[in-house]
Amino acid sequence: MLVDSHCHLDFPDLINQEEAMLAAMAENGVTHALCVAVKLETLPGVLGVAERHPHIYASVGVHPDNAECEEPDEARLLELAAHPKVVAIGETGLDYYWHKDAPEWQRARFRTHIRAAKRCAKPLIIHTRDSAADTLRVMAEEEAGVAGGVMHCFTESLEVARASLELGFYISLSGIVSFKNAASLREVARYVPADRLLVETDSPYLAPVPFRGKTNQPAYVRHVAQAVADARGETLAHIAEITTTNFFRLFKDARP
Repeated sequence: MLVDSHCHLDFPDLINQEEAMLAAMAENGVTHALCVAVKLETLPGVLGVAERHPHIYASVGVHPDNAECEEPDEARLLELAAHPKVVAIGETGLDYYWHKDAPEWQRARFRTHIRAAKRCAKPLIIHTRDSAADTLRVMAEEEAGVAGGVMHCFTESLEVARASLELGFYISLSGIVSFKNAASLREVARYVPADRLLVETDSPYLAPVPFRGKTNQPAYVRHVAQAVADARGETLAHIAEITTTNFFRLFKDARP
């Protein structure tokens, strides 16, 4: 039993092969998945796939990369989070890779998501890229640990992992952990406590070895879990068990 804790099933590469994708999940023992929103304009697709399938859950939020889109306030996020299949707020956070001027609108949006998550008691899905110091600072200032959540597709240093854990957050590893040049990330995989570890695909992106360069899908979270197991010197069955337990502990509104 495995859970893909972060994927984008509503994206064209996946939704256009919905039945085959779901069949592949079943064949690989991937019993549940969380379809994560990136903007409000496409939220109906996220909610649609979750409504059609009892083992698929949804989040609500606006990705920090998305500048030309509806800007949510707390009331709007709370309204949307009341949907029975929504189990999290996000993805949210900071990304300075494309926005190298470190825009204040990203930080303001991030704060809005954190405040909404605290009010509705749903965990946060946090994205950070080239922005770790500011991400951690905003999380601390806004007391994001009250809501809790996950640092998704974690690619940062061991020090950032340690700081995130101290704030009460989980660490989710993607297919990047299987890449040949990801030795430092495998060190993080070994460091994260068993009760704070999640696995994800972030599909349709970042397919793990041996599918690197191809369209990713939730079925491949099995290979992510295997890479984590190899790094930790543990079995796939053990990683599957602990990450599944962790998923349902964190996303308490999800139903196994």
